[in-house]
Amino acid sequence: MSPVFDCTTDQGRADAIPKAADGIRRGALVVLPTDTVYGIGADAFSPAAVHALLAAKGRGVDMPPPVLVAEARTIDGLAASVPDYARALIDEFWPGPLTIVVQAQPSLAWDLGDTGGTVALRMPDDDVALALLKVVGPMAVSSANRTGYPSSRTVVEAASQLGASVEFYLDGGPSTGGLASTIVDCTRDEPSLLRVGALSEEQVMAVVERSRADALELTGAVSGADVETPAPSQDEPRETSTDE
Repeated sequence: MSPVFDCTTDQGRADAIPKAADGIRRGALVVLPTDTVYGIGADAFSPAAVHALLAAKGRGVDMPPPVLVAEARTIDGLAASVPDYARALIDEFWPGPLTIVVQAQPSLAWDLGDTGGTVALRMPDDDVALALLKVVGPMAVSSANRTGYPSSRTVVEAASQLGASVEFYLDGGPSTGGLASTIVDCTRDEPSLLRVGALSEEQVMAVVERSRADALELTGAVSGADVETPAPSQDEPRETSTDE
């Protein structure tokens, strides 16, 4: 039986995080709470661990897991380019139930599956998840359930589906979200919603449109500031003094 750590208290969390982190570094899988549903996580930079995660879920490499991060600024080390509207979404909804898909840095030594050169990134709004991510760095995390079965809202539900394939179970209490994150494809000039979850399409597009309106207003202000009053032409007649 895999150990279950009570992370609902500061003391329990202080005991659990270092042990789970050590396990992740050697390729183990961990179930952790997030602000949406419970997730099953692995070191994003360990291909063997990521493949073990997919196997535990009964999923193939054609369904690569998202990557969770502890800080928004981490995105610049993982993404090759981030559109302005994507940064506006991050500013508005991270940490929170928003996953953005961006072009991945081609130099990164990871294998998340058949991603087509992209990566799905999210910063969860959960103290346990963030504490673990701050210690181990980016983690590949998918919902803690077998493919085709309901997402887990408690650690018991996750354990009943994943069993001994997971080495550490971090219990943060029942998840308060219940809905999966909203996924937005930000690899093009126009955002595309791949999945509507905890955030509605209206919420997402309102931020995108506001960011573009702000950019246009700023551009107009800068252009206006660049207009200078022309200096008098050297060919213009000058006044002549009548005093000789």
